[in-house]
Amino acid sequence: MPATIDLTSTLKQRRNQALLIDVRSPAEFIDTTIPGAINVPLFSNAERTEIGILYKHQGKMVARRRGVELAAPKIPGFMNRIDAARTTRNIPAIVFCWRGGMRSLAMTSFMNLAGIQARQLVGGHKAFRRMVCDYFDHHEWPRIYVLRGMTGIGKTRILQQLEQQGYPVVDLEKLANHRGSAFGSLGLGKQPGQKLFEARLWNRLDELNNSPYLITEGESRHIGRVAVPLRFHRAMQTQTSLWLTTTMELRTEIILADYPDLEQLQEPITRALESLRERLGNTTVARLKQFQHKEDWESLIAELIQTYYDPLYLHTKPQQHLEICYDSLEQGMAEVISALAGLEKNTGYQTGTIKVQTFSQETMESQR
Repeated sequence: MPATIDLTSTLKQRRNQALLIDVRSPAEFIDTTIPGAINVPLFSNAERTEIGILYKHQGKMVARRRGVELAAPKIPGFMNRIDAARTTRNIPAIVFCWRGGMRSLAMTSFMNLAGIQARQLVGGHKAFRRMVCDYFDHHEWPRIYVLRGMTGIGKTRILQQLEQQGYPVVDLEKLANHRGSAFGSLGLGKQPGQKLFEARLWNRLDELNNSPYLITEGESRHIGRVAVPLRFHRAMQTQTSLWLTTTMELRTEIILADYPDLEQLQEPITRALESLRERLGNTTVARLKQFQHKEDWESLIAELIQTYYDPLYLHTKPQQHLEICYDSLEQGMAEVISALAGLEKNTGYQTGTIKVQTFSQETMESQR
């Protein structure tokens, strides 16, 4: 029997750059995995299905022998790939399948025979998934500062810059691979499934485990087809909000920069506009589609902001917040950093509405 390792030790070794190897099928790996693991599938999707049918109808021994027949020719390739993936050779690799069964047992045995130190994760991915669910059911997070504001305000841009500068950012839209609106999937690839999204969120929060606070962006609970875990989302609603405000011109400019290939996205844009018909009515959707047909993207975006996004999201402005107004992203970034520093020092900022205004009140009122 090969050596085994429990989940707690696995996560500790993972932080020490241990190689994690998911030997489940490609379909299982795409659905969810332990973040950072590589997929070295013992069986393809079709082979896994075949073995499952044999197990059900002809029994365990027939299924096992067929598994050996399928896996044996692949072993040298497995070993070469695993050896090339190792970044450290003084920590055993950790192998897992769904429940810590035959697949991970076989691969761990192959690796140790080939001179590659390996340990089998007890309980497999199922143990990890149980831990993630328990984490979101019971964990307590530090204070959370939430960037909020209307669509196109630049929240995501500022959040990304904060992360690049080392701030403890939890970028939910990046983890979900979705911008969180009717047009949020345009130009992006497939979203992760719910289990993988939760694993990615756990991973990021685990990375920030020692941070005194977190920074994230205000989101509805659903980001595309995934949902933020309920207790974490509730924690976001009760924490300090920074409400960002800027001009319509800058908002339009930011959205255009976020969607640089609109000409190549005509079909998904049409589908997104059609999905708004019930809310906006036939006349408004027809006008929006005219802008689309003429590729008048500035007018399309401005109209969507005024008729759809602002009325839809105005209710997200919390009664208690710090209001930060700016006329450039650079200025907005500087003001957010200043506000965060003040909040952490608890000097110069009190609970309630505080405005850091950088252009005329008349200009601001015209944008509301």
